[in-house]
Amino acid sequence: MRYFLEFAYNGTHYHGWQLQPDAISVQEVLTKAISTLLRTPIELVGAGRTDAGVHAKQMYAHFDHELPFDKDSLVQRMNSFLPEDIVIYNIHTVADDAHARFDATARTYEYHIHQYKDAFCNAGSYYHFRPLNVELMNQAAQILFEYEDFECFSKTHTDVFTFNCTIYKAHWDILPDNRLVFTISANRFLRNMVRAIVGTLVNVGHEKITLDDFRTIIESKDRGKAGFSVPGKGLYLTQVSYPYL
Repeated sequence: MRYFLEFAYNGTHYHGWQLQPDAISVQEVLTKAISTLLRTPIELVGAGRTDAGVHAKQMYAHFDHELPFDKDSLVQRMNSFLPEDIVIYNIHTVADDAHARFDATARTYEYHIHQYKDAFCNAGSYYHFRPLNVELMNQAAQILFEYEDFECFSKTHTDVFTFNCTIYKAHWDILPDNRLVFTISANRFLRNMVRAIVGTLVNVGHEKITLDDFRTIIESKDRGKAGFSVPGKGLYLTQVSYPYL
């Protein structure tokens, strides 16, 4: 039978989701835990990859297991077994051909920026003290809806069949404590795409580039023309959507 594991993690101490030959990853820790508790080798297939230091408030991975087990009990046992920065929320029974990566219809990310020195924000937010024109940043974010090809925001030398993505949501919010949160949702994302978009929007907020410049950057399909890649610690995968969950 096939199951979806629903979980979250603080990515501070991990080299991303995906297994790495010489660095600790979330996939490695989870695979070891579930294989140990089910007493058989388990392969986890994630809904996608996150880079080093990036967090996930909701993530899924599928696995197959033929022997019956109590799902609620396994959730509790895994949460006792795992380190405190990884938490299991649920285990869902799904169809045998369900796929955590390919069946996802949308993914949503948040990027957090704080503009004042705060000893308690640094692990999960990007400290950027220079003033930003958030109204202009939101106007630029709306320009994203005019395009589908986002090669300019993709990590170079990436093996993908297309740079096209459909963006469903993109906006900045100012929270009551003056923190900034950028929310973006799309059917798929390219490697480093959200961090590059945020870095370019920050340049808009500094009024280093205009709205017309932002359009020109997208149309150039050139990563070298886009903005800097903001640090991974401010990025959160917040939702992965499926038609059957």
